[in-house]
Amino acid sequence: MIEGWVTRSADALLQPMQPVAFSTSLPPDALPTIEVDGSRTFQPIEGFGFALTGGSAYVLAGLTVTDRTALLQELFGLTEKSVGLSCLRLSIGASDLGRRDFSYWNMRRGRSHLSGFNLGAGDQEVIPVLQQILAINPTVKIIASPWSAPAWMKTNGSSIAGHLKPEYYSAYAQYFLKYVEAMRGHGIHVSAVTPQNEPHNPKNEPSMVMTATEQAEFIKGYLGPALRKGAPNTEILCWDHNCDEPEYPLAVLADAEARAFIAGVAWHLYNGVPEVMSKVWSHYPDKKVYFTEQWVSARDDFMGALRWHTKNIVIGTLRNWSRTALEWNLASDPEYALHTRRGAVGALGGVTIGTTVNRRLGGTGASGVAVSATIKRNPGYYLMAHSAKFIRPGSVRVYSSEVDTLPNVACLTPDSRMVAVVLNDSDREQRFCIQHQGASATLELGAGDVATLRWNVAPKPL
Repeated sequence: MIEGWVTRSADALLQPMQPVAFSTSLPPDALPTIEVDGSRTFQPIEGFGFALTGGSAYVLAGLTVTDRTALLQELFGLTEKSVGLSCLRLSIGASDLGRRDFSYWNMRRGRSHLSGFNLGAGDQEVIPVLQQILAINPTVKIIASPWSAPAWMKTNGSSIAGHLKPEYYSAYAQYFLKYVEAMRGHGIHVSAVTPQNEPHNPKNEPSMVMTATEQAEFIKGYLGPALRKGAPNTEILCWDHNCDEPEYPLAVLADAEARAFIAGVAWHLYNGVPEVMSKVWSHYPDKKVYFTEQWVSARDDFMGALRWHTKNIVIGTLRNWSRTALEWNLASDPEYALHTRRGAVGALGGVTIGTTVNRRLGGTGASGVAVSATIKRNPGYYLMAHSAKFIRPGSVRVYSSEVDTLPNVACLTPDSRMVAVVLNDSDREQRFCIQHQGASATLELGAGDVATLRWNVAPKPL
């Protein structure tokens, strides 16, 4: 029996579908068929989620304890009533979606030494919010990336653009180690780091350019040895940028000394196509693949955004070996004001958090004001609700056939259930079949519908 949930419009979100039984009878002729084969397995799934930016933490921290607890439980809880987010990305230092630009390590009196490292120089809300999230779900995977090295380590002395000076490679590796150790002191384990967010994007604030040659040199000579000695359970992922430049990660991985320290490759999709991830993986199949960032613009149409992100960020990345699917900003304010001067404008969070002021009259005519939180759930929220809620960490992607107008991905969950995310990527209703273990079921989706289907897997005969 297949049970399902479908989103048809901004007013019909994650609606239960009528259950459909499997049948061993021949399926109707000429219907497109998605064949699912659980015996053909691919990569394990480690999680779905967002970036917990400084701005996200700020608006979450502004909620009352009751409202914040309820929202974080809804987002990260482990019950089927929750979205089930299981992965977060953090910035090492400032990202562009925060109230200010900062570094954890400022140079004082012309001297640079490790005593200058101060995690408290960052956004004060991130650690308390993250600790509350981990109290709800202690297994959340954390990937951390810097947007820039401290400005005094760079060729232009600025937090925007510039390169890391070679004489500071060692100090910068210690900056990473200090960050991981400081987070550990707060009960937070950083599972992986990338040497640089978007190393070919000098326009952001903060930002830093890092060539493939520079990244390989930094990893093999400095970052890799530092983490292997001081934080051996924190992995290194290279690249962390778009799917239009496979040459970059291939060049980094071609350096055997650097490759020895690299666990995998991280990707974004502002340019390129997800299939590029498979191209790189085919050269180094022992390296993991992670998808770490994609934003939804505030100008995007709700269903248009959900449809594109389902096709590319969930289905596309998982079908190309990714173990994670991460969207950009977890939470935004209604005015999208929480960004640096040159940071992204109009980045729509998974949820938008605002306030409503209600003026009322007292019994004697005196006026009063009641302020309440407003929480709007956006396309990113429902993208994750269709995936993270059902495809839990420890699931494994399995074979599902490609159908042009029905992009799909299937995973076998730890509790022996099959989950398929399917998009009707056409402009008309479609009837189609799901075929599994010698039986088939016929379903129907409207134009642009996003559906999650789930069924129990029959035990194999002895």
